[in-house]
Amino acid sequence: MSYSIDFTGEGRTDDPYGHGTHVAGMAAAGPHVSTGAYTGVAAAANLINVRVLNSLGQGSTSNVIAGIDWCIANQAAYNIRVMNLSLGATAVDSYLNDPLCLAVRRAFDAGIVVVVAAGNAGKDANGNKIYGGIHSPGIEPSAITVGAANTFGTDARTDDGVATYSSRGPTRGYTTDASGVNHYDNLIKPDLIAPGNQMIEALSPGNYLVTTTPTLDAGVSANAHHEEMYLSGTSMATPAVAGAAALILQRNSSLTPNLVKAALEYTAQPLTGFNNLEQGAGLLNVEGAVRLAGLIRTDLAGRVKGDPLLYSGCAVPTRSSTIAGVTSPWGGALMQKWNYITGTNLITQYQGIYGTGVVLGDGVILSNGVILGDGVVLGDSVVLSDGVVLGDSTAWANSLTLVVQGVVLGDGVVLGDGVVVSDSVLSLSPTSMALANSAPVKGDNTKKMAAKACSTTLK
Repeated sequence: MSYSIDFTGEGRTDDPYGHGTHVAGMAAAGPHVSTGAYTGVAAAANLINVRVLNSLGQGSTSNVIAGIDWCIANQAAYNIRVMNLSLGATAVDSYLNDPLCLAVRRAFDAGIVVVVAAGNAGKDANGNKIYGGIHSPGIEPSAITVGAANTFGTDARTDDGVATYSSRGPTRGYTTDASGVNHYDNLIKPDLIAPGNQMIEALSPGNYLVTTTPTLDAGVSANAHHEEMYLSGTSMATPAVAGAAALILQRNSSLTPNLVKAALEYTAQPLTGFNNLEQGAGLLNVEGAVRLAGLIRTDLAGRVKGDPLLYSGCAVPTRSSTIAGVTSPWGGALMQKWNYITGTNLITQYQGIYGTGVVLGDGVILSNGVILGDGVVLGDSVVLSDGVVLGDSTAWANSLTLVVQGVVLGDGVVLGDGVVVSDSVLSLSPTSMALANSAPVKGDNTKKMAAKACSTTLK
């Protein structure tokens, strides 16, 4: 752990609740348990423990904002490149006015990659699939908003699907005009999904979650500092993407937050039968994203739209990855506000949306051979669009069931796909990151991963 700081007022930086340690392990746990079976995605990353949720996994928006602003102020001191926010509150305001979203945008503008949980509001109390449940700050366009996939305990991706509880878009923050009419943002979110169901990772000794629900203990070790636990949710999926972002920056430290996001989305693998409002660009593909990052030029300063994005002489990379013996194509697309954007130019030519001071999701139109989705704008309270595409590239024209304000399930602890406890009891979802490499598990909530000096080869 590089540094720990508390914003809850409790005067502690350990993890009595348990969620933060598990999340941190997903991102950066070392290989010292079970001969490396539970190593995090970016095991060499340094972690900073910024604690903003209390011993019951609850907190205030002001504490979260204070934690985000602390990271911005201390970015240079700790080389903070990636921020994990496995937390959320019910989205009411438009991202243009939402205080959490504005804080995330400040971090993004400072050059920090911000990875945020979509929320666990993908179904109602009766188990029915619902749309419009993305939480704040997951509604913020500059954030990389992550939903959860269910891998069903297998390495192969052929049986993977979107977890039933994973929040679906569109975003439903809104502004109200002088006539009292609500105007909804209706952005396509999440940006991508990652494994998040029944994940085994680090257990902070004696934590509240495992004490009240002993079945969460995975029974991995009798050593208190080597114990692991089961948890599920978009909270677990988010640090997998944050860890991938750290690896991308290790491979190519010159990338802007937009280019990190683009690499993650372009190489993601769409799951057949799920639309963009459920899976965004598709399932996280760490191999593809890191490989693509290694081909992108490091001399990006001063690049303008249409300039070569890849090193001179580099061919377009093979747009597929082989995982667990199965080769799957990359989606080859980016999510941009209301559009599903695809085309080879996205990885061969520098695009204006890849720079700093602009947001990939703000709806900048590309040209020069880049194919746009039909871009039918979602009208207020109208959530069907020809631009919403299934993973198998067929159009989706069925009606959606939207979350109605006031009945969104709280981000409770998710025991597994289809089993949710503690619904509607948390002001913020108890999700975050904290863990030092190869060290006793301590710390909690809204942890920021500081990627140190990157090299041209992965370690």
